[in-house]
Amino acid sequence: MLPKSSTVSAKLNSIERKCSSNTLHLPPFSFVPHVNRLWLLLFIVSLQITIIFMARYLPLHHRRIHVSSPEPHPCSSGRIYVYNLPPVFNQELLDKCDELNPWSSSCEALSNGGLGRKATSLSGIVPEELIPAWYWTDQFAMEIIYHNRILDHKCRTMEPDSATAFYIPFYAGLAVGKYLWSNYSSKDRDRYCEMILKWVQDQPYWNQSGGWDHFMTMGRITWDFRRSKNEDWGSNCIYMSGMRNITRLLIERNPWDYFDVGVPYPSGFHPRSDSDILQWQNFVRNRRRKTLFCFAGAPRGAVKNDFRGLLLSQCKNASGLCRAVNCAGTGCSNGTSAILETFLDSDFCLQPRGDSFTRRSIFDCMIAGSIPVFFWHRSAYLQYQWFLPSESKSYSVFIHRDEVKTGRSIKNVLESYSIEEVKKMREKVIEYIPKLVYAKPEKGLESIKDAFDVAIDGVLKRNKEHEQPGYKWRR
Repeated sequence: MLPKSSTVSAKLNSIERKCSSNTLHLPPFSFVPHVNRLWLLLFIVSLQITIIFMARYLPLHHRRIHVSSPEPHPCSSGRIYVYNLPPVFNQELLDKCDELNPWSSSCEALSNGGLGRKATSLSGIVPEELIPAWYWTDQFAMEIIYHNRILDHKCRTMEPDSATAFYIPFYAGLAVGKYLWSNYSSKDRDRYCEMILKWVQDQPYWNQSGGWDHFMTMGRITWDFRRSKNEDWGSNCIYMSGMRNITRLLIERNPWDYFDVGVPYPSGFHPRSDSDILQWQNFVRNRRRKTLFCFAGAPRGAVKNDFRGLLLSQCKNASGLCRAVNCAGTGCSNGTSAILETFLDSDFCLQPRGDSFTRRSIFDCMIAGSIPVFFWHRSAYLQYQWFLPSESKSYSVFIHRDEVKTGRSIKNVLESYSIEEVKKMREKVIEYIPKLVYAKPEKGLESIKDAFDVAIDGVLKRNKEHEQPGYKWRR
């Protein structure tokens, strides 16, 4: 017989083994009472709801990582290589500025990097702080302005192998200008262009493309370079072999020539900063305008059925609603304070064709916040597509010249526009002012693109398109 203590111990061991064996077959949570299981489930669910609720109010940067898209490269359309031409094609022309014009010296007009003399006489007409941004700029100074700007362009490259476009800084307009008058021969008028084409055609990068990726500025109207016969006006530069594939920036283009690109005439306002642009836009937007319409020009007495004479007559008979500036002679060639003040005071400005289809006055008018009235489609709509709104009615009025010749009243047409319509059109004109002016700094403005920027961007994008298969121009 076992001792009493041993018997008790054996019984306890037997019970422990039995209990241990039984627990292996219990269902899950059988050791937790039913009520406790319910509370545990409710706790878990409430915890999940609390976490979701709190996450909704966390700052965005705690919930996810925001990856910003990269800024587009400023030269994504390509880079420009500037040819270093012999000085005879540019600098020597400037050095002989007193010989460029058969009537007077052009030195003052082409000073200040092509901007001309400062317009100090505008005090009381424009805001005092903006007077330093105004010059009496010559309408044919475009070549100098573009050359100075492009030398500091952000997309200029010194490596021609990496270039999308090749700029030829030949002052074609200055070179031919003096030979358009007097008794010079056609050979005289063609000489410079023949020389530059001979030079550029010896360059390896010209020969790779035949010139389709080259461009130049020609600071006059296209018709000054399109002489068909020796006895006719101008040079035959554009018709010369090798010139046909070059993109040409001109103040007036031939609308049917793809390689002609119309760019704004240089005007007097050359903003120094974005702030100058914004201040000028506010100034012309808030300007109180005293007259319905205006005309700056002179009659052409020698011209049969002179259209300008009709406009002056309608202006005179408009019962004080029109103001005219007499531009007889050359008094208005590069702008005057009287012209600027007239445009600033008028809702509309009449813009007939000039000696050709375009005139600088179009840009003087629009920069002043006045709404242009056109009589020829080729005065603007078919000229400056890169620089003006695509919807012509949004910023201008068109009256066909034949309607004026048969007696239609310009005053009645313009009076038919409501105050709100005029305000809306003027706002569109003001919106486009930056694209019509050439900034003063050679590096351009801070963030606003001016006419030069728009032109160069357009050339680069066009050349980039030409690189695509099947798009290269070769003639």
